Amino acid sequence: KKKMAAAPQQSPPARGKEESKCKYILVSGGVISGIGKGVISSSIGTLLKCCGVRCTSIKIDPYLNIDAGTFSPYEHGEVFVLDDGGEVDLDLGNYERFLDVTLTRDNNITTGKIYKTVIERERKGEYLGKTVQVVPHITTAIQDWIERVARVPVDGSNDPPEVCIIELGGTVGDIESMPFVEAFRQFQFRVGKDNFVMVHVSLVPEPQGEQKTKPTQHSTRELRGLGLSPDIIACRSKEALQSNPREKIAMFCHVPPEQVLSCRDQSSIYRVPMALHEQGLLDILQRKLKLNIKTVASENPQLQLWSDMAERYDNLRKSICICLVGKYTGLEDSYASVIKALRHSCLKAGHKLDLQWIEASDLEQEMQLKGPTKYHQAWSKLCSSKGILVPGGFGSRGIEGKIAAAKYARENKIPFLGVCLGLQVAVIEFARSILGWDKANSTEVDPDTPHPVVVDMPEISTTHLGGTMRLGKRRTIFSRQDCLVRKLYKDADYVEERHRHRYEVNPALVDKFEEHGMHFVGHDVDRRRMEIMELEDHPFFVGVQYHPEYLTRPLRPAPVFFGFILAACNMLQTYFKSGSPALPVALPSVPPSPARTPAHVSPAPQANGSSDSLSVSSSSGSSS
Repeated sequence: KKKMAAAPQQSPPARGKEESKCKYILVSGGVISGIGKGVISSSIGTLLKCCGVRCTSIKIDPYLNIDAGTFSPYEHGEVFVLDDGGEVDLDLGNYERFLDVTLTRDNNITTGKIYKTVIERERKGEYLGKTVQVVPHITTAIQDWIERVARVPVDGSNDPPEVCIIELGGTVGDIESMPFVEAFRQFQFRVGKDNFVMVHVSLVPEPQGEQKTKPTQHSTRELRGLGLSPDIIACRSKEALQSNPREKIAMFCHVPPEQVLSCRDQSSIYRVPMALHEQGLLDILQRKLKLNIKTVASENPQLQLWSDMAERYDNLRKSICICLVGKYTGLEDSYASVIKALRHSCLKAGHKLDLQWIEASDLEQEMQLKGPTKYHQAWSKLCSSKGILVPGGFGSRGIEGKIAAAKYARENKIPFLGVCLGLQVAVIEFARSILGWDKANSTEVDPDTPHPVVVDMPEISTTHLGGTMRLGKRRTIFSRQDCLVRKLYKDADYVEERHRHRYEVNPALVDKFEEHGMHFVGHDVDRRRMEIMELEDHPFFVGVQYHPEYLTRPLRPAPVFFGFILAACNMLQTYFKSGSPALPVALPSVPPSPARTPAHVSPAPQANGSSDSLSVSSSSGSSS
């Protein structure tokens, strides 16, 4: 009788609806790859964060690789490294810089990761003898992964994100992305219509000056045929989208005209968020996702701050010439984070970056015989620069050219910054020129060198290359109180930066270098690995084993890069004396708004290399 008198139990809620408090914005691309999905995804997140919304991001790459660690930079650009050591697509670097968040390796989903997870479960017998199939097992694994990652705090607080922005890599119609498209078809019902918005980025070409809508119509039709109907269509074009093409796209793609957005080429990617805001994107998202935010720029100081930064970036008048000496100079994305760190530093220093690209092998003596024109052009660029940067890399190609660049910078008192391999080549050059070890080298280049000043780390595997390097955030302790780099870090006792290397300066030979003026002022916590090098009697000759570029932000540049740019601009000592040249305040972490209720190989870069624009003709998967 008691049981019969009890209130009847309600049926359980649909799977995922009760626990899913996060809102989801899916960004897909059509017509061509590299259309700017990363920039638009980052810009959407920036607008929401400026309104006090906690955001996270996920990038989906449909390739079978487990991660990006073994890619050549010519495949997808640089490999970006996260705090947890994850080697991921460089778009996650864009998300971290725009949103000022710290992501994990799980924020980058690949087909390889998903299939590996499902196969491991099958081997454990978790599917109870069922036939394991793409639908439902792969698609369910994708949805579970997304919901799990979307709940992980990324902004330094313990609060879960409120909005998750998901970029689906590739192009609609690619066979490798079909399981993900099907997963999202199911996912929109799993989380509910008030928690899911889809943005489709498509190309509007302009042959002979006329904007054509057929590619966008066909790509949207294919997407709808797969069960996903875009709520917003972002049209990439050289010029602003005209009214007639907008109305045609709205009519044939089943989208209201006000939800067809013009994403024209911009002078800088920092203008993209405000360009989207001016077309009412925040109002659309507020209406679709039932958000409670301030959408008027004049009432939101964070939006105004971002707008001011974009204006400042476009109105820099002074320029500074920096040479980047590398081996992947045919693709700018190979050094995406390095370039961002330079641009952020130049912005803070009030200068426009004039970046000169030098292929390292063009500086070598062999090139003087094989290609004298390239040789002399490369040396002409190097000699005219105000600062020389040697970034990270692997392999022997171009190593002698990098050593020559380090020697020129040392002998001629040119500001020099060596990152990872750049530190190692500076050490090799010093050993040859100052210590008299003519055949000093790295064991990576010459395993039989009589003076191995750079050696492989004993615990690192030389047979398995994927995920076996010294990766992720590590602590570096300053061993000298009066060193230059420590001043750049505001006299901190230690710093925590991200690493990606399998070779290191030979600790057995450090005393020899110290005796002759090359000081290793930063070590790891065991004081065994050399992390930071400075040269005495030089305005700025610094090498770091870590990668400071991975933590740069638009108005909070990496300290080592900022010091390098200040030295190149002859402003470093002034900065140390005054604390700061007349610079804008840094973009702070965005607090909740008080109004809220709690709750392809691209062409080689141009010589000046200073463009940070969003362009249809030059955009790639990493254009931010």
